[in-house]
Amino acid sequence: MTRRVPLLVTASVAFALAALCAAAPATAQDQAMADMPGMKVPAKKTATPAPSSPAAHHGHDMQGMNHAGMDHSGMNPAPAPAAATPQAAPAGEHAGHDMSAMPAPQPAAPAGEHGGHDMAAMPATQQTGTNLPAGDAPAPALPGDHYADRVYSPAEMARARHEMMKEEGAQTFSLIMFNLAEYNARNGRDGYRWDAEGWFGGDINRFVVKSEGEGAFREGVESAEIQALYSRAIGPYFNLQAGLRYDFRPNPARTYAVVGVEGLAPYWFEVGGSLFLSNKGELLGRLEGYYDQRLTQRLVLQPRVELDFAAQDVPETRTGAGLSTAELGLRLRYEITRQFAPYIGVSYDAKAGQTARYARADGEDPTTVNFVMGTRIWF
Repeated sequence: MTRRVPLLVTASVAFALAALCAAAPATAQDQAMADMPGMKVPAKKTATPAPSSPAAHHGHDMQGMNHAGMDHSGMNPAPAPAAATPQAAPAGEHAGHDMSAMPAPQPAAPAGEHGGHDMAAMPATQQTGTNLPAGDAPAPALPGDHYADRVYSPAEMARARHEMMKEEGAQTFSLIMFNLAEYNARNGRDGYRWDAEGWFGGDINRFVVKSEGEGAFREGVESAEIQALYSRAIGPYFNLQAGLRYDFRPNPARTYAVVGVEGLAPYWFEVGGSLFLSNKGELLGRLEGYYDQRLTQRLVLQPRVELDFAAQDVPETRTGAGLSTAELGLRLRYEITRQFAPYIGVSYDAKAGQTARYARADGEDPTTVNFVMGTRIWF
């Protein structure tokens, strides 16, 4: 009996100590982890965290816990925040831990696709295309059509081009053409008529000689003139002409200063206009034109018109003011070659105004219709 009593007392004391240890709460234990090796807890981000769920031990009942016998000497309270916030952050899973010995975290880089990669050794991306910065270099020279100047001396090439243009495009030519060389059948007063032109020069500058006139067989030349002109191209299709005109017939003879234009009008009309100022102060004018209507490769129909004007009456030459004479003709030629083409046709000649009155006073008919035949020739 004596031996059973100490054994019972010893068992009771051991059971009481075990119950006391089991009843102590987890929060009363010393959880200071500053001295634990390998323990690294990342610091919280400075940004305000999103609302989270309560801590793991937030809902525990701690009314029966005895805090008097717990050792709190090893616990360090968390430091107060630097700036007060209107609402305290919720308690986390490690709210009571001592983290004073933990290293401060480095500033976090922006999260991206390569956030954890070390890019210090990577080469910088080169800028190309439209990513290049704007420059201030001068613009390159415009390309020219003289490519050989890049290889040879420009002065030598300019001289070579000049010789080439002289040989190929600046040559001199000459032409003599009888546009009209015909016989006129007139009711008992048969006659003749000519209209000729010759020139010598190049594409730009020419010396031109023109002549025209008419007469009657057994009566001689009724009218005749010759012009010596300088012709200058003023465009691809027209020439400006200036010079002198001399009239052999009718008497008395006259000398005129001449200025005129001739060329190729749209739709292939050959046209010309001239002004004549005589040594007596008399002003005359002339308009003329014709058109070659090709019927076949060799058969050509040519309508033709020539109008003469005067600014005043000239009784000495039997010329009246206004429209003095008009000639309308229609000729059909056959080109045996381009240089030689015989033709036949009809011509209507009329005198108007005061000129017609001068003709009647002299016993002449102011209007005539002539059957003509002749040759158009040039060489």
